[in-house]
Amino acid sequence: MKSYLQCFKYDPIKPLLQSPQPALHYFTHTEILENTSISSIEIRNLAEVQQIFRKQQNNGSFHIPVKQKQTNGVNYALLETYRNLRYLVDPYQLNSTDPSVKHACEYIWSCQTEEGDIRGLLANQYTPYYTGAMLSLLIKAGYVDDIRTKQAFDWLLSMRQKDGGWVIGSPGMISRHFTMEEKNKLTSDVTYPAAQYFDASKPFSAAGTGMVLRAFAEHPRYKQSAAAQKAAQLLNSKLFKKDNWSSYQHPDNWLRFQYPFWWTNLISALDTLSKIGVPNTDPHITHALNWLIDHQQPNGLWK
Repeated sequence: MKSYLQCFKYDPIKPLLQSPQPALHYFTHTEILENTSISSIEIRNLAEVQQIFRKQQNNGSFHIPVKQKQTNGVNYALLETYRNLRYLVDPYQLNSTDPSVKHACEYIWSCQTEEGDIRGLLANQYTPYYTGAMLSLLIKAGYVDDIRTKQAFDWLLSMRQKDGGWVIGSPGMISRHFTMEEKNKLTSDVTYPAAQYFDASKPFSAAGTGMVLRAFAEHPRYKQSAAAQKAAQLLNSKLFKKDNWSSYQHPDNWLRFQYPFWWTNLISALDTLSKIGVPNTDPHITHALNWLIDHQQPNGLWK
């Protein structure tokens, strides 16, 4: 058993092995206990995975729920593809060797602009945070050396603030003042040009930087870059603290956990920072790990 498991007050392995979910049971054995003798399972054929695949459309995207509005310029097919690909790539560890996963990835790539970003989740506006989050999934799915991956990284690097981090996106995180009518237009009309008025002198957003850094953390070269190391230190410095920007500003957002990851929280940030190479001896990391140890429940799990 890994030595870090001895840090916990209660055994977290027993409830994981008691889970009725075959994938969780399997990955607990292989990823945590490093048990090489356990029989492999066909992840793709699990009922819950097949349920996800049944929602996939012919173009690789995923079915849009009827309740979603489809007239405001937002590409809800891209949103649903991102939502579902998170499950396929992260908890179930599928990749582009699976034809259906590759089809979903290629749909996301079809939404990449000439500038390099993946656009559509905020109509025609820039969303560095979503580009980073989606890029991280694409890299894990097998697109490490794809030219489109490089183009996306080039765009993300061009969108940094002067302090080395990122903000959420346009409009709002920009220097020019927009009227409410203009803001509504920017986020509701796909034909409206992307807002170009980012103010690079403004401080980074921890929420946005955390999502962008997921892509860097998954890439063997970019995670070693000076840009990634600088941004990681910025994110690390804001753990448990109020964000610099109004979106997801309250410190409680650090403790709103979900998996697979969507917004930045303590677990997603620690996952990213560890992959980039911030050591667990760093005082911010030590504080975060101690918080997790202190808040473990007697049954071995966390809320």
